[in-house]
Amino acid sequence: MTQPPITLSDAVADALAEGRPVVALESTIISHGFPRPRNLDAARLFERLLTEAGVTPATIAVIDGVPRVGLDDAQLARIAEDTAVVKVSARDLAPAMVREATGATTVAATALLAHRAGIRVFSTGGLGGVHRGAAQSFDESADLVALAGLPVTVVSAGAKSILDVPATLERLETLNITVLGYRTNRYPGFYLADSGLGVDWRVEAPDEVVEVMAAQDALELRRAVLVANPLPVDKQLDPALHDRVLAEALARADAQRISGKDVTPFLLAYFQQHTAGASLEVNIDIASNNIVLGGQIATAWAGRAARVG
Repeated sequence: MTQPPITLSDAVADALAEGRPVVALESTIISHGFPRPRNLDAARLFERLLTEAGVTPATIAVIDGVPRVGLDDAQLARIAEDTAVVKVSARDLAPAMVREATGATTVAATALLAHRAGIRVFSTGGLGGVHRGAAQSFDESADLVALAGLPVTVVSAGAKSILDVPATLERLETLNITVLGYRTNRYPGFYLADSGLGVDWRVEAPDEVVEVMAAQDALELRRAVLVANPLPVDKQLDPALHDRVLAEALARADAQRISGKDVTPFLLAYFQQHTAGASLEVNIDIASNNIVLGGQIATAWAGRAARVG
């Protein structure tokens, strides 16, 4: 391989060089999170939410073996439409490069490549975490370990509710990952505004998030700042519907012996089918809500850098 290990789009490279705000976006949510053709519409919406706010979007993926930070529209369409696109976590990046594979990056891989590119803020939908039954299976998302070693700020709507959320919060504590509730004292439950669990620290504005980021830098803490950003209650999935479908989905996955990386896409697809598409709309609202906040945090971060810099 003779090309540089990471390729930045011109828009991303220029924004970073000029100190303008940039937000990283994962691509697995496009390739595996939403059905076709709605996924491409969603991908374009997510980027538009940032550009209209004066923020440069940096959707990240591996294209023909090249990790790319910032995609053009043809590359975005390829991630959305090509059924051969694979999921690429941090551990998969090197083999994908050698095999010249095309893959969509998970939270772990996106956070890693964003950090390598010099991007500080990353918006996603829901965080990966500890899976139900992990005491027997040891099934835990690589997202947690990645965020334990990368100084990025990740905006999410909590951990996906299909996971073991209490165990995930325990692991976040063990890994010394800072969790901030954005205008809430409760940890959000992805489809639901409240998981039923609390958070220790609450912030009210993007500037407060930025001050926490700066304080971590001053302490040389190479850990993520996780901003837990709940959907407004009036936009969440109906809680009774959520609980019923989740119980059914978990039972079906167990009966079909679905495990490992296949669990999350199976459960998300089950939710979409058995909520008559309502979960899909909520999922898009979740990602959009986090992207808007990520843009505000990135703008505040760029403004602080310009003032102190």
